[in-house]
Amino acid sequence: IRLAEAAGERDRQAITADIFSERHLLRRPLLQALEPQPEGPPVLLVDELDRTDEAFEAFLLEVLSDFQITIPELGTVKAPAPPIIVLTSNRTREIHDALKRRCLYHWVDYPSAERELAILRARLPDVPARLSAQIVAFVQALRQEDLFKVPGVAETLDWASALVELDAASLDPAMVADTLGVLLKYQDDIARTDAPRIEKLIDAVRRETAEA
Repeated sequence: IRLAEAAGERDRQAITADIFSERHLLRRPLLQALEPQPEGPPVLLVDELDRTDEAFEAFLLEVLSDFQITIPELGTVKAPAPPIIVLTSNRTREIHDALKRRCLYHWVDYPSAERELAILRARLPDVPARLSAQIVAFVQALRQEDLFKVPGVAETLDWASALVELDAASLDPAMVADTLGVLLKYQDDIARTDAPRIEKLIDAVRRETAEA
């Protein structure tokens, strides 16, 4: 406003009206999702909603219930056709019930061993076949343990990359113990997975992969 006045514009009301206009509106993903698209309804992904704050959740309520956003200086922007909105959460905190009521809930579980092995081979094709099978079998077994946070697929891929960098051809207790921090992110979980437990898991993995 001061820059406009310094340039010779004196009508403050006109200056304010120009600043708070669509010309100066930054259209972020939420607003873009409400705009019509020739290809069909836009798809909006709000990833890891549980990492946002409650203010953002409250803001989403209007989007999910009425497919619109109210901008105080401009008015309401409403979608001509409802967009497809996907919310994801890792359960790091509880999502508000009001937001859940506006969603169709779907639980995505950890993949089966066959599916996880396919993911590993697709993402890291240079990992030896035997090592890939052992990695997946070990992670699958580790998820059955009483842990605070079990490893996800991302940890499986990170661990496979680390083992390849260490020139591992197969799993052994010492190698697993040295790299366990790639899979487990809490000290209590690492302490619980001690040397005897690691050896027991590896023995089971070797039997399983040998049979396969």
